[in-house]
Amino acid sequence: MARKDTEQYQSYEKDAFDNPPEGPVGVHRGNRPMIVRVTPFIIVLVAAVAAGVLFWSIFSGEAANMFNRRSEQTQTTAQTSQGSSSSSADESASGTASQSSQSATAGESTSAEGTPSQTPSESESAQSTPEESQQINTNAQITVINGTGVSGYANDRAGVLQNQGFTNVSAANPDATTVLPAQTVVYYQNEADLATAQQVANALGIATVEQSTSIGTPIQVVLMQ
Repeated sequence: MARKDTEQYQSYEKDAFDNPPEGPVGVHRGNRPMIVRVTPFIIVLVAAVAAGVLFWSIFSGEAANMFNRRSEQTQTTAQTSQGSSSSSADESASGTASQSSQSATAGESTSAEGTPSQTPSESESAQSTPEESQQINTNAQITVINGTGVSGYANDRAGVLQNQGFTNVSAANPDATTVLPAQTVVYYQNEADLATAQQVANALGIATVEQSTSIGTPIQVVLMQ
């Protein structure tokens, strides 16, 4: 029976159905591109690496260390800048103080060298002159004697002194006991009246001031032509 079937199969001519193609035959998907097949693996790999780095940074404290190092560097830079500014200010202040000290020392030396020393005679004169001789007594008694012969001249000069603030001034004519000098003069009795006599002479424009113990008032003005 089998032999008969074989013979019957081989008796037919072969066609396309007797030689089918290799592999699956029918409706199926074609081969996808390589990039499409590899992309999911790349995404998973990148995500795994990122998660590992984040995990390592958090638990190892590396992120905190980096932040601390940056803060320390910033503080060190600020302190260095402040130190440089303080040093510059101190140096400037020291230089200014040194220059001021040198200038003061030089000024003192110049002042000391330029001040003339008093001679013994000047020192003795200053010590021997009492303080009251330097004071002007506007209440001192002053007599103005008219030796010119011009009527009213003594009263006129006495009025000038009164306008200058002298309160005890009188005018008179010379008597028999009056010794008339060769020129107009202002007499004073004591050293204490010297400053007052000089002020009287300045007010009247008189150049000569002399001491005389024979006059009857502390200050006596004798007017001559």
